[in-house]
Amino acid sequence: MEERITMVHGSGGAATSELIDAIFAKEFASDTLDKMEDSAVVEGAGRIAVTTDSFVVTPVTFPGGDIGRLCICGTVNDLLMRGAKPKYITCGFILQEGLEVSKLKEIVHSMAECAKEAGVEIVAGDTKVVSGNGELFINTAGVGFVPKDREVSAERVCVTDTVIVSGNLGDHHAAILGTRMGIANHIQSDNAPLGEIVDALFQAQIDVHAMRDITRGGLATVLKELAKASHTTIELEEEKLPVTPQVKDFCGLLGLDPLYMGNEGKLVAIVPASQAEEAVLAIKSAKYGQDACIAGYVTDKEPGKLYLKTRIGGLRNLEVLQGEGLPRIC
Repeated sequence: MEERITMVHGSGGAATSELIDAIFAKEFASDTLDKMEDSAVVEGAGRIAVTTDSFVVTPVTFPGGDIGRLCICGTVNDLLMRGAKPKYITCGFILQEGLEVSKLKEIVHSMAECAKEAGVEIVAGDTKVVSGNGELFINTAGVGFVPKDREVSAERVCVTDTVIVSGNLGDHHAAILGTRMGIANHIQSDNAPLGEIVDALFQAQIDVHAMRDITRGGLATVLKELAKASHTTIELEEEKLPVTPQVKDFCGLLGLDPLYMGNEGKLVAIVPASQAEEAVLAIKSAKYGQDACIAGYVTDKEPGKLYLKTRIGGLRNLEVLQGEGLPRIC
């Protein structure tokens, strides 16, 4: 570990994992937390899922969204990835002196509208003001209810399963970076609550083994973590990965790889091969799922490995994001 925290510790890649393992997982170890899922399923009045997140995106307003919409989407989606039905959210605001009241009103309104769309209720909150240069940070906690007998976890990933991606890669990352660099384009962030997609999968009686939302670190980081957790091999097919022409051009201009670019409104689902086509149709029938596709497969060749079958027939070994992808993306 570094002696001091640096921006790379917030990248969602190897340095983030090292920080979590060395400090948080060590001190907070429990049977529930050790699973390292997007939200924790615990016993209560029935089973509940609990998650928490902090949002420090810059700029706070970007093409297609803002920090208010983003914090609701991020919290709701983490609950959904365990098969929970999101219900309650709390939010804590840290406001720096100098923040425009009009900007705060705009962001709070955006949060309220997104909460309505996602079907959740903001039930508690807190506000602190500190010195600074007018920035805004939000911390959230989310609670959802897990239907009886519904199990969605990395532990259920099986050899012969199919990997499904709900839509185009890299949109949020490109929208944020393009705004920061002043690059004119029409790329919009994909920040969105994924409740309709998840509901569509279960209404179609798909036996969803695992789900993850594709955020910091991108699809490659998410799937590498799933491969390690499930002791399986995951193979992606490059020609099947959905990326818009605009994002492809953006990546070509800056030398970026869509596999390591974050989204805030996409998920990857691992389902039985026999239900793969039906699952894609279910996702496509839902809001935000029109570009869903089969992107890869689960095998047992080398447990813990993630590979990309390239367009020219090669096999590329993929690891988690190394170094800093894009700081303060969420």
